[in-house]
Amino acid sequence: MKGFREKAGASKCFSKSTPDTPNRSLASVGSELGSSETVKRLVTAGSMRRIHERVLGPSRTGISSSTSDIWLLGVCHKIAQDEALGDAAGNNGLAEFNQDFSSRILISYRKGFDPIGDSKITSDVGWGCMLRSSQMLVAQALLFHRLGRPWRKPLQKPFDREYVEILHLFGDSETSPFSIHNLLQAGKAYGLAAGSWVGPYAMCRSWEALARCQRAETGLGCQSLPMAIYVVSGDEDGERGGAPVVCIDDASRHCSVFSKGQADWTPILLLVPLVLGLEKVNPRYIPTLRLTFTFPQSLGIVGGKPGASTYIVGVQEESAIYLDPHDVQPVINIGKDDLEADTSTYHSDVIRHIHLDSIDPSLAIGFYCRDKDDFDDFCARASKLAEESNGAPLFTVTQTHKKPVNHSDVLGETGGVPEDDSLGVMSMNDAVGNAHEDDWQLL
Repeated sequence: MKGFREKAGASKCFSKSTPDTPNRSLASVGSELGSSETVKRLVTAGSMRRIHERVLGPSRTGISSSTSDIWLLGVCHKIAQDEALGDAAGNNGLAEFNQDFSSRILISYRKGFDPIGDSKITSDVGWGCMLRSSQMLVAQALLFHRLGRPWRKPLQKPFDREYVEILHLFGDSETSPFSIHNLLQAGKAYGLAAGSWVGPYAMCRSWEALARCQRAETGLGCQSLPMAIYVVSGDEDGERGGAPVVCIDDASRHCSVFSKGQADWTPILLLVPLVLGLEKVNPRYIPTLRLTFTFPQSLGIVGGKPGASTYIVGVQEESAIYLDPHDVQPVINIGKDDLEADTSTYHSDVIRHIHLDSIDPSLAIGFYCRDKDDFDDFCARASKLAEESNGAPLFTVTQTHKKPVNHSDVLGETGGVPEDDSLGVMSMNDAVGNAHEDDWQLL
């Protein structure tokens, strides 16, 4: 693994032509029309699904005829032979999987929201897929925290208040704590801006910054994100090129800062940004990447094929099952007390999948640990996974750093950006100009 390096255009929502993209590159289309005009025409023409299929490839939907287990965010769904052949009379494993999948929160492109900051941008079509993918991951963490992993979306109203309150957090306005508006504001230090593409590392740091800002503005009991955030990066010796290291002492300090010293441990969200190859994922990492979905703490992966970020929630054999943020929908802001709200646009029963070796090597893995015992279980599983990785661990676990660490940097108390930190961000215009460059930056 090349340490924390991130292709500047790795998570852009349009990309240069690849062997599976027809004729003209999308970058050339943007160059001809102008970036803002491109977005406008795509929204009004309703063509984002066709554009997305050019980038990500035609979507494969549904479950294959395989009877292999499906792992969905830490839960194993067993598919019987008769179900795989289309006869569900003998087993309800497939039905349980479908219910589980359709209960995951989907957050996609929206149009018609209030302008972002001082801009005139009222849609994230064409550039916001990484932000939407990350919103989905955080939304699942909140579902697990407030309602538990077994929760399923009710078939009838009124809905659970906790569920509606979670959706409210991700509305598309400045009044919603985790809106695209507030994410962009919090991520300015990492180069985030409306109309720009962003990579997984910068996205993880932006969530850390947003949580820090909200913690400073609200009391301990009023936080919208009731958990610490730990972005795992760097190796324990501080040298570039090694696997990321989950430091138990650092996690403990994050919890202490989150609770303002009132608790030794709190719920914690771990975000692990990775680069697992150059143009494609190194095959050595695929077995361990797949096994992370067996962790009870799994929150899936923010990533996708080059040019189109998705939220990967499960695996079956060599296929990655994902939620797709590229469908364009009108803006909707759900009130936190509206238990009769129409929440249909926040869910999907369309099961899409791509081969694991086709995903972009620049990605981020998420894990949610409810308490210290849950974190200890995660560390035990992660350590075993690293030991059995044949010398290619995704990340490792250690108790403490061997060398002194500036813990104000570890905890992000200053709110600053390390001097040689890569922002992993590219604007639409820059993407057009650099369409044929391998533009990599060190994180």
